[in-house]
Amino acid sequence: MTIPKTLGYESDVGAVRRELYDDHVHMVLVVDDQQRLLTTITSSDLPSAVPNSMRAIEVGRLDGRTTRPSTPITDITARLGRSGERRLAVTDDHGRLLGLLCLKRSRTGYCSDDGVAARARESRATTSAS
Repeated sequence: MTIPKTLGYESDVGAVRRELYDDHVHMVLVVDDQQRLLTTITSSDLPSAVPNSMRAIEVGRLDGRTTRPSTPITDITARLGRSGERRLAVTDDHGRLLGLLCLKRSRTGYCSDDGVAARARESRATTSAS
């Protein structure tokens, strides 16, 4: 995805938890005003003892959760297969967020911006019909 959803550096853990409540969101990306990636947060980074008021940049990590756009997709797929993870943030040499690679649950390909937008439209239609 080239248009991943992000939270700003001032966000708190409560905002991260609200994002992770959506079962399609597996990694929250926290960026600064220049779109530099500060941290990535998954539900495993948030034990219940972490208060909602804590700043989001104090949890999560970048190590092992980022890649560069020049990395061959075959290498990325192998890496995700070894780690069992399905998400990697893509950053440039200055740490600016360029996108998010999301391996499909089936592990047969990667999510696309169009696919994510279609799922969001579906979700809104289902919600408004309720």
